[in-house]
Parts: sequence; structure tokens; C-alpha cells
Amino acid sequence: MKIKCIWNGQDQLGEGPLWHPIEKVLYWVDIVKPAIHRLDPKTNQHQSWPMPSEIGCIAWCDKNKLIGAFRHGFGLIDLPSGQVTLINEPIKNRTDVMFNDGKCDRKGRFWAGTKDVQEELPLGSLYCLDNNNICHEMTKGFTVSNGIAWNLANTRLYVCDSPARKIYFYDFDFNTGKIGQQQVFTTIPSDAGYPDGLTVDSEDHIWSAHWDGWRITRYTPTGKIDRAIEMPVQRPTSCCFGGENLDTLYITSARVRLSEHELAEQPQAGNLFAIDVGTRGLAEPACLIEQ
Repeated sequence: MKIKCIWNGQDQLGEGPLWHPIEKVLYWVDIVKPAIHRLDPKTNQHQSWPMPSEIGCIAWCDKNKLIGAFRHGFGLIDLPSGQVTLINEPIKNRTDVMFNDGKCDRKGRFWAGTKDVQEELPLGSLYCLDNNNICHEMTKGFTVSNGIAWNLANTRLYVCDSPARKIYFYDFDFNTGKIGQQQVFTTIPSDAGYPDGLTVDSEDHIWSAHWDGWRITRYTPTGKIDRAIEMPVQRPTSCCFGGENLDTLYITSARVRLSEHELAEQPQAGNLFAIDVGTRGLAEPACLIEQ
């Protein structure tokens, strides 16, 4: 399976890849050197916009506007100016936690989780920004909330806690957004790294990036490993499907906190990759909030 490096940008902490279904381009973020990146795979044209604080994830609102989860909350991002308008900051006065990964559900609500800044204590929560811009704390107890996605039937929500090495699932009520009790979908072995960003494909399988695991894994809906793809980097961080037919898997990666020796072994750390994995993904829904 050929793994293509399509952008040699050496992100510190590349994350949150998003295929924009209208623009037909890929967006992603660098969390710690805070920026939004945009790449047109057809022309290789790249643009980036510096952000005012750490930014963990993004979703699209329309052709010229994204929404992001920043350190303390949610903000609208105008493009091409890059101007950010904060709309809700549920953890504005906290220094021990920050927002991390997130995604839009198919009703246009934006979900994002928080993490302990030190990545040691279960201080993180999962939040939902509803269509009226009201933010709800849905559940808590995460050390590093990560990797949000939904199954095809909109009856199950997937969320990771990376240090726990677990991908969880919750029963999900599509109309109300309410979730059930936490259940374990799968546990990642200690020699396979930590579960990071994930996505669901058109066959209802889950693709998960393994931080410190040098791999991407595809799981069946029952949590069994379907296949694993070895990556040329230690810290793949997240993945999404994109391209004209949504049949290309795009993968972000990180180089943060790697030693000089480790970086010498993986010169492509922090770059953006693309793989034809033989299956298709799903178009990401728009965020339908008040603007």
C-alpha cells in the first residue's frame, strides 16, 4: 500500500484533518504552533493562517467560514481573513484543562472534548455546542478526550481517552443529542501506542490513528481489528477521508517532544500523508449554529 507524503510542513502537532465537501480542499490544524492549514491536492496550493491560541479541531460552516475549538472554547473563523470571533468559552477561567479534538454530528452540532493540560488526571469533559450556540457538558472523566465520530445509523458516538488506551462508545439519540452510558469499544495494546483521532467509513468501520504506535488501524463495528497500516512516522495523529470520491485517507502527524535521535529516524514526522485504502469515507456535515 503506497503512502504518499503530500505536504512536507513538519507540523509540531498536526491534527484535525477536514475535507471540505464544497471547496474540495483539505483543512487541518497545528495545535501548538497554532495555525489552520489548507491544501488543494490537485494544485498543491497551500495556505495557512496563524490562530490566537491553541486550536484542537475544526468543522466547516459554509464556504468561507469554519468553527474551531480553541484553548478555552469555540470560535468562528472567517476566511480568507483568518479573523476569529469567539462565541462560547465554557472553560474560560480554567488553566488546568484545554480543548482538544472534536467534530460535527449530522444534525450540525459541534462536539469537542477537553484534556488535562498535564495529561495525568481525569479532568477532561465532552461538550456539545448546540444549534443555538448553547454549550452543554455531556460527560466527564477523561484525561485526554480524543477521536470523536458517529456510526452510520447515528445511534452510536465514539470517543477515545488516549492515556487509558481505550476507544469508548455511547448510545446516541440523534434528535436530542443525548448520550447513554460509557461502554468500551476496544482497548489498544501497550505495544500499539495510544488511540488518537478517528473517522468512520462508508462501511461503518472505524479508522484510528495510533500516537506512538506507528500505525493506522481499521476496526469492524464490533471492535475487532480488520487491518493495520504501518506508517513512516511514530505519531500519526488523526485521519479523514477526502478527494473527489472520498476514497483517499488523509493522515496528519506530529513531531512535538521527539528527540533529535527520534527525528533523525523519521524525517517525515509532522508531515501530511495520503493513502488509497480501497474504501470510501463520508462527507463531513456542516456546523449549523447561529452566526
